[in-house]
Amino acid sequence: MVYRNGTYIAFHAAGSTDPTASDIKYYRMLKAWHEHDDIEFEFINSHDKVAGVRDSSTKATLQRSLIARLNNSKNMVLIIGQTTRFDSDWVPFEIGYAVDTCKIPIIATYVGYDWILAPAQLASLWPPAFASRIANSTVKAIHIPFKQRAIDEAIRQFDFSNPPNGTLVHYTAEAYRSFGIHIA
Repeated sequence: MVYRNGTYIAFHAAGSTDPTASDIKYYRMLKAWHEHDDIEFEFINSHDKVAGVRDSSTKATLQRSLIARLNNSKNMVLIIGQTTRFDSDWVPFEIGYAVDTCKIPIIATYVGYDWILAPAQLASLWPPAFASRIANSTVKAIHIPFKQRAIDEAIRQFDFSNPPNGTLVHYTAEAYRSFGIHIA
C-alpha cells in the first residue's frame, strides 16, 4: 500500500528550465519557504519522494514518474498564473490523474492575488482540465491566493480523507485576517 502523505505541486513550466520564464519560480518559492528556519511552512514534497527524471527523458518515463508522485500524494497544489491555462501536456495530465484516479483535492493558488472570495470570477485563468472538473463537480477544490500562510493552512487542512466540500470553496475574510492578509 502506498503511503499518501505528500503534497504534489503542479505548475506551467512553459517548456523552459529558466526560473524567470515560467511558473517554476513559484514552485521554488514554496520550497524556499519550507527550507527557511524562520518561516512556519511544512509539507512533504511529492517530487522529492520519487527519483527525478531529466528533461531529455522520454514522455513515457516522465509520465511514470508523475504517476508515482501523484500516487504518493494526499493533495495537489495547483499554481495558477497568467499562462497556466495554455499548458496542453503535463498540467492537464496531472489534474486529470489527481482528480480522476487518486481522488485528491486541489488547492488552487492564484499568483498576483491577495485574497480570493469569488473563485468563479477567475474562471478565465483555469486550465480546461480544471474547468471541466469544476463544471461536472468531480473535483474538490479550495481557491486561495499564492500567499504562504494561506497555502500552509490549506495543505494542513485538506487531503484525500478531508477534502473541501465543493468545487469553488474559498476562505472567508475572517480567515484571511487570521493569516495576516488584510482585505480592502
